[in-house]
Amino acid sequence: MANWAVIGIFLILGFSAVAAGRDFLMPVTMAVLLFFVFTPLRRLAQRRGIPDAATAAGITLSILLVVGVIAYAASGPLSRAMTNMPVISAQLEQKFDNVRESLSDLRDAARQIDEAQGGGSGDDPRPAIRIEQDGETTLGMVMTMAPLLVAQVMFTLILLFFLIASGDLMYLKIVQSFDRMRDKRGAYLALRQIEDSLGNYLGAIAIINAGLGLAIGLAMWAWGMPGALLFGIGAFVLNFIPYLGAITGVVISAIVALVVMPGLFWPAMVALTYLGLTSLEGQIITPYFVSRRLQMNTVVVFLGVALWAWLWSVIGMIIAVPVLVVLRVLADHIPGWEKFGNFLAGDEPPALTDEDEEEARELVEAGAEAEDGAAARVVTAQVVAAAKDD
Repeated sequence: MANWAVIGIFLILGFSAVAAGRDFLMPVTMAVLLFFVFTPLRRLAQRRGIPDAATAAGITLSILLVVGVIAYAASGPLSRAMTNMPVISAQLEQKFDNVRESLSDLRDAARQIDEAQGGGSGDDPRPAIRIEQDGETTLGMVMTMAPLLVAQVMFTLILLFFLIASGDLMYLKIVQSFDRMRDKRGAYLALRQIEDSLGNYLGAIAIINAGLGLAIGLAMWAWGMPGALLFGIGAFVLNFIPYLGAITGVVISAIVALVVMPGLFWPAMVALTYLGLTSLEGQIITPYFVSRRLQMNTVVVFLGVALWAWLWSVIGMIIAVPVLVVLRVLADHIPGWEKFGNFLAGDEPPALTDEDEEEARELVEAGAEAEDGAAARVVTAQVVAAAKDD
């Protein structure tokens, strides 16, 4: 019990420290993940005789250029949207007037119930809800956050430069921190597997998201939506966030369509188009191109995204799945973490054969414990099936 109490206290303090140090830990985590992603490229360039420092400079400058191009392409539509925010709000208010009028009878009935319970007058004793402006505009909030965001991006790129320029020094130091040769070998294999897994996962996801962004941008242009380029860029970025990114994109497209299109039918079609493209990507394309060994337990992924969103907001949602990939790789190499790694995995349970059922029946009747992993899964399936029959 004392050990569990210590573990619980450690987890509480650990989550508190991660949340409190977000401004420092977010760029460090991003830099380390990108280091694992670009290390194979650095190693390839080293075999071609290119110095590590030159490779690091080329990678960081390329990332900075891509970020700058995306920011510049999105700045125009975002600026126009902020300028027209009062007009957009008025149009949305007008759009939903009919919906409010259709709900007026329901509000009247609720008011009458409140009056009957309150025993009297038709005046509502509760204060009316008022929306007051505190003087802080959306543009002001963006301008306030911009210096911190730029500083974190620059810190990430500078740290990434030093990590890549150091070559295999970080790998060497980590391996040297272990005493036994078996542990040294296991640590090196774990680092290389993290490198391969993150590179394969993020590389495939980046290419798929780029194609999805292009498809959504073209679809929004075909529907006559304003800012089709911004929709494409937004779809590319949002799709790095599992589940919640697609939902956010559908909601944004529906809101914009409500402003620029008449009625409710055409905005619904625009939202369904966005939803259809993201569903096609999520249900068919990504499972086909992403290696099965990198697929994760969907429940764990959703909880991980929610947890990191609570800790680090949007950046946390983006890094949630890469962090789970790293944890799954580590679970394969750390003794005692095998069950945790199996919990993270998204593998389908094996199909039961007649021989498996016979073996499970014999084990259950004999009261023996199944030490083999496959036999244990069979026994679990048999127990669940028996419970359903009862």
